[in-house]
Amino acid sequence: MHTSAVLLKGPRDLDVGTLALTAPGAADLVVEVAHSGISTGTEKLFWTGDMPPFPGMGYPLVPGYESAGEVVEAGPMTGFKPGDRVFVPGANCYEGAFGLFGGASRTLVTDSERVTRIDPALGASGALLALAATARHAMAGMNKAVPDLIVGHGVLGRLLARLTIAAGAPAATVWEIDPARRDGAIGYEVLDPEADTRRDYTSIYDASGQGALLNDLVGRIAKGGEIVLAGFYSAPLSFAFPPAFMKEARFRVAAEWTREDLAATRALVECGALSLGGLITHRRPATDARAAYEQAFSDSDCLKMILDWEH
Repeated sequence: MHTSAVLLKGPRDLDVGTLALTAPGAADLVVEVAHSGISTGTEKLFWTGDMPPFPGMGYPLVPGYESAGEVVEAGPMTGFKPGDRVFVPGANCYEGAFGLFGGASRTLVTDSERVTRIDPALGASGALLALAATARHAMAGMNKAVPDLIVGHGVLGRLLARLTIAAGAPAATVWEIDPARRDGAIGYEVLDPEADTRRDYTSIYDASGQGALLNDLVGRIAKGGEIVLAGFYSAPLSFAFPPAFMKEARFRVAAEWTREDLAATRALVECGALSLGGLITHRRPATDARAAYEQAFSDSDCLKMILDWEH
């Protein structure tokens, strides 16, 4: 069995190629992908060649961990059936290519334990479930405070702001330096950082991935306040110790989402408490993958690029 897939052969060397798939087992699903998203965080670092050493990393690589599609073949031990609409957080099923992510493919084979049923009515937005679960993971659990300031109004920042409201907490303030990205707020305020004079935030979530902001953020927290690193940072992080010492600042790293986060996020979406609307700004057919990846990583107007594999 073969498939068309996005193949990242090296930094900035990307195209659509044909790859052989591993044979499915009794606990596996064969999924026809309808839509896959392009991550402007970790995937961009692989595309530029700036990703630090990472387990399972190497070229050639099939990127993508945001895929939604339909089950076309289900093993007897899966509990799924053909026709089920599912979200797939990537797959490692390719001969001759790394599948560290592996979701940007027309067809893929995956362990059914990794797959989550979704409402077909979500359409392309179903591919955003991983990002929403990432935002939920940063916020949920013991000893975690919801944000009162979010840095960055990209997709992750918007999801954090929406989840804060869904949790019944006061709306967070959001910082965004790009005027074009200040639109689209639902129930919260988006400001240029220079226009914000507040310096007593208790919980700042950085969704920008810009580690150079740490000193500025320390200056904005209240004594004992927390800074949550919700992005992905390729360079070592540093900050001036004396200001952090005076504030008794706390730093927390938000890691990858879990299956519990995925299930909880899906429930929020299905009951209407969390909207995934208005986050996809650009779509291209998968045959235009090279141009789609370049635009996703260079065009500030592009919040989320979706590859369409159906056509």
